[in-house]
Amino acid sequence: MRLGRRALCVLVLLLVGASLGLLYARTRDTSDRPIPLPLWAPLQGPPRPELLGLAPEPRYAHIPVRIKEQVVGLLSANNCSCESSAGIFHLPFQRQVHATDFTEAFDPEELKAASASREQEFQAFLSRSQSAADQLLIAPANCPLQYPVQGVEVQPLRSILVPGLSLHAASGQEVYQVNLTASLGTWDVAGEVTGVTLTGEGQPNLTLISSGLDQLNRQLQLVTYSSRSYQANTADTVRFSTEGHEAAFTIHIRHLPNPRLYPPGSPPQGAQYNISALVTIATKTFLRYDRLRALIASIRRFYPTVTVIIADDSDKPEIISGPHIEHYLMPFGKGWFAGRNLAVSQVTTKYVLWVDDDFIFTARTQLERLVDVLERTPLDLVGGAVREISGFATTYRQRLSVEPGAPGRGNCFRQKQGFHHELSGFPGCVVTDGVVNFFLARTDKNSSWMGLAPFGWDPAQTSWWITRPK
Repeated sequence: MRLGRRALCVLVLLLVGASLGLLYARTRDTSDRPIPLPLWAPLQGPPRPELLGLAPEPRYAHIPVRIKEQVVGLLSANNCSCESSAGIFHLPFQRQVHATDFTEAFDPEELKAASASREQEFQAFLSRSQSAADQLLIAPANCPLQYPVQGVEVQPLRSILVPGLSLHAASGQEVYQVNLTASLGTWDVAGEVTGVTLTGEGQPNLTLISSGLDQLNRQLQLVTYSSRSYQANTADTVRFSTEGHEAAFTIHIRHLPNPRLYPPGSPPQGAQYNISALVTIATKTFLRYDRLRALIASIRRFYPTVTVIIADDSDKPEIISGPHIEHYLMPFGKGWFAGRNLAVSQVTTKYVLWVDDDFIFTARTQLERLVDVLERTPLDLVGGAVREISGFATTYRQRLSVEPGAPGRGNCFRQKQGFHHELSGFPGCVVTDGVVNFFLARTDKNSSWMGLAPFGWDPAQTSWWITRPK
């Protein structure tokens, strides 16, 4: 009798397990499952966004191609959608996707007007942020023209020698001719070669003619380009042509970036980093002076000479003073981001460490390790871990991405927990997009890149995190 009851219990457990498995398979999100793709064939019916970029040229349309789904799945279809997880039942510990449609905040007429306004602003943004340097250029196959594909740069209203120009034509021709055309500048030569006829010197169009190929190529080595339109950051798409062939390449017109040089940060072999010379600690406070004083006391225990900058927008500010402390008062309730901008604007060291005013430094707070990461990698920011009162350490690793949507529909912003990959050379460190609010960053990238004076520095803005390597 006991054996029968045990068998019955086992049977019930098996049935329950099978039911739960079927329920999970029925309700789990299938949006990430790869869809089998067929052999390439002419598109029929509604276009499939994931295949449009794979359409062949007409002369190759008859050739079958087996689509690799694992590769196509990595390509952007420019047609994303934000949808919640499908299914009625959600099991415990099951990862769900939650979507928020911001268009629901508008009635139809308001949405139409808002969409039109945003599209206008978006096009204006593109006109400001893009130039001819963003244009895709493909060099023709077997072209006799040699030219630079990229990397040619000139300052506004300045001149340069154009490198790499050459003609590789068949020998024995009676005459060789090439043409150069520009829109934002003019052509000239730094020296004249005997046997080469020049037409259009100092003009947007320059023609070079010679009966000798070597002479023509020597003359091409002396061609100069002069910027004639003052635009601080743009590009000129120039044309380089000969009989039956034409090529295009860009000349980037911009001011050279102004480097910000700091004292060498790498210590001699076996020595420690000079944290006081490399790092400034910045924080924003509001009313919590007891917490702020505890933070400063903990900092001074381990880093007695590091500068601490405090931005304070309290109603009745208290005096915070001491060696290596800078206390800046703001109008009441000015805000966290305004305070962060103020604090960071006063940093003169190579790195800035941002902390909240209720943090406490301990013996495990080793800024040297954070500095070491930035000194030895091209990353702009490195985050630490914050141990809560419960004993758990928080790192807030977040992967952030923006996927382009259909025209007029906006983009999809995705936020997921996790990281991209481990950081080579630093065991236990990973590369991710979002970190906890305890991080060391390069001062020049945060102030000059983000336009601190006119725009402000807002690391809590998602777009800031996406553009910063971490």
